[in-house]
Amino acid sequence: MEFLYFLEGLRNPVCDFLFSIITLFGEETIFMAVGMIFFWCVSKYQGYYLLCTGFIGTMVNQFLEMLFRIPRPWVKDPNFTIVESAREAATGYSFPSGHTQTSVGLFGGIARTNRTLWLRIASVALCVLVPLSRMYLGVHTPADVLVSVGVALVLIFVGYPLFKLAARSPKAMYIILGSLTAISVAYLCFISFYQFPDDVYKVENFHNYVSAVKNAYTLLGCMLGFLVVYTVDLKWIKFETDAVWWVQIIKIVGGLAAVLLVKELARSPLDALLPGYINTWSRLIRYFLVAITGGVLWPMTFKFWNKLSEKKEA
Repeated sequence: MEFLYFLEGLRNPVCDFLFSIITLFGEETIFMAVGMIFFWCVSKYQGYYLLCTGFIGTMVNQFLEMLFRIPRPWVKDPNFTIVESAREAATGYSFPSGHTQTSVGLFGGIARTNRTLWLRIASVALCVLVPLSRMYLGVHTPADVLVSVGVALVLIFVGYPLFKLAARSPKAMYIILGSLTAISVAYLCFISFYQFPDDVYKVENFHNYVSAVKNAYTLLGCMLGFLVVYTVDLKWIKFETDAVWWVQIIKIVGGLAAVLLVKELARSPLDALLPGYINTWSRLIRYFLVAITGGVLWPMTFKFWNKLSEKKEA
């Protein structure tokens, strides 16, 4: 806590604003958007690598959260204050840091797979700044952050050669995706059947458990979707990531809009069809549909855009 108190003493409106912006690079929305942009426009295998690294990192992070159940810094020390704008996103237990795990896994993966100097510098900078922002804002301790950085780095460097092999071998990709799906099932079983202490189910803590359950079904839905996406693309779509600049912009803007629409518009009908307090199966199906939209339905339009660009050039 001494380091957090040191950072608390450095706070000012300008830094509060800057770190509140920087910390957004650890949000799920940014992670999903950047991963899909790489999948559509840079390299399909880099996309799989970044997204899968993030998914398995989230599972490890949530597993550790529910196993250790360490409260947030301001709960442990009522005299400690946080930057209030960060409170809304600081849900769940404190250890380890989800934003750190997401950002280091994503941007560390980008730095590992790309040789462009400015991209590497920017990615490494975010790997440092996002974890620092979580401590500056007062929502995580150094231990929370350092463990997440360590887990993310292990996943980055273990996953890189595996996905490099998968780029040349469909069998290797199926083994990777199948293994990650099995891990997702195992995590779901852990959350569903493990007998947590009674305090987990108390009103003041129950949102932590609900969040873990939601994430378990979300991640399994995504991984099942990836298995379908890879199979359909391998056998039928076989889309190309290269395109002229304006087609790439259409792919990004149109794709993100399509994914967001499916994510939001499918929520109410699925919740009504599959009601429940946590809407578990509804969530699994919704994120499965999100993966199918981003990996199958939207890429099916890429040939049209490429042909249109060829006609304009002619």
